Amino acid sequence: MRVSAIPLRAAAAALALGLAATGCAGAGADDSSVLTLGYFPNITHAPSLVGVQNGILDRALGDVELATQTFNAGPDAINAIFSGEVDAAFVGPNPAINGWAQSEGEALHVIAGAATQGAGLVARDDIRTVDDLPGKTLSTPMLGGTQDVVLRWFALDRGWEVDTAGGGDLSIVPQENPEIVNAFRAGEIDGAWLPEPHLSRILAEDDAHLLVDEAQVWERTGGRYVTTLLIVNADFLEREPGTVEDLLRGHVETIDWINDHPEEAAEASRLHLEEITGGELDPELTATAFENVTFTADPVAQSLLIKAEQAEAIGLLDPVDLNGIYALDPLNDVLAEAGHEPVAGLEG
Repeated sequence: MRVSAIPLRAAAAALALGLAATGCAGAGADDSSVLTLGYFPNITHAPSLVGVQNGILDRALGDVELATQTFNAGPDAINAIFSGEVDAAFVGPNPAINGWAQSEGEALHVIAGAATQGAGLVARDDIRTVDDLPGKTLSTPMLGGTQDVVLRWFALDRGWEVDTAGGGDLSIVPQENPEIVNAFRAGEIDGAWLPEPHLSRILAEDDAHLLVDEAQVWERTGGRYVTTLLIVNADFLEREPGTVEDLLRGHVETIDWINDHPEEAAEASRLHLEEITGGELDPELTATAFENVTFTADPVAQSLLIKAEQAEAIGLLDPVDLNGIYALDPLNDVLAEAGHEPVAGLEG
């Protein structure tokens, strides 16, 4: 069985054209005194939420101004890296892989991890086992995104037919995260594979339960899987290595502060999410979501290889060589300064 990949490959062609037109120029090409950082309004992006909210990243950058831009989906953030709209961004592993593949290894590098864990399949209470899923309708945040790939691979691994039009043994309908929550409440979908805090938002509903903790499908890495990475425009890294190292200092400091002050970090994340989205978030729900995510600068490199294998298996990615995607020397220098152990890329 091979899932149709036409929509994603069409998007890849468009992104490649955009990359060629911009020449991979970073947002700081004409003004090295500004670093533009992209991230998502997700708890799995808490190192950016807390780092911005508490001013840690701004202080770490010193005289370089921190500008920010938020995205709802990984492909949009990758396109912004390609066009030079942002210099660095927090993204999921599959968008990072796609960006690397589409640019033939020229547009970006992974410079750190940010979060692991924090995702899973939530379903209605009448769906008691995985075997009850055929014939049901599930959602993911975006076609070809990190949760979408793992759900389609999960279906393939069980011999179920799925396609990108929502047909097959299991109907998969990508929607934006807030739409997924509303669709579940309205009875339009039976479940979803989601990251935090959207996972906990649905789990707070009376008729929902966690059917699959994503850690269950990661036996090869001992249950650990990368959820969020920090990437940088390759030209910006070459042109402004000192600024990138300062960003990493702020990133490591933020992660240390999150892990030392989890309750305060959850509240800082909630406040920043409300500022971004304009909505109100339940403090208890945010705290619960926070407990389901592990924040670390370790990119869990081997899980990225498996993510690529999954995307290839379902037909959403041509075989890709990921050698060179990681540029972890600056991070390991910063980790050494902070008294932490180094992290490994694919060669480690």
